[in-house]
Amino acid sequence: MQYLITVYDYKDNLSQRLKVREEHLIGARKLIDLGNIIKASAIIQDEVMIGSSLFVDFKSEDELNSWLEFEPYVINKVWDMNTFKKVQIKVLDS
Repeated sequence: MQYLITVYDYKDNLSQRLKVREEHLIGARKLIDLGNIIKASAIIQDEVMIGSSLFVDFKSEDELNSWLEFEPYVINKVWDMNTFKKVQIKVLDS
């Protein structure tokens, strides 16, 4: 299933994002090679990264959630996954 994920960082969290960024990118590169991440980009406002937008493909919602459970930006409190207005996950096909 394909998903479009839009997620914003916790407010004023650029230093935490940069601290964890390399670990996030290593995992992202692996998922790109596996075909799970189709496209991904930082959301930038006033030349500062404030979130991410990802177009991903996982076999199931459980597989998507398993990835998110161990994603460095989730574990290290970069992405605000707890605020409804800060995260949207949309199913693009079924």
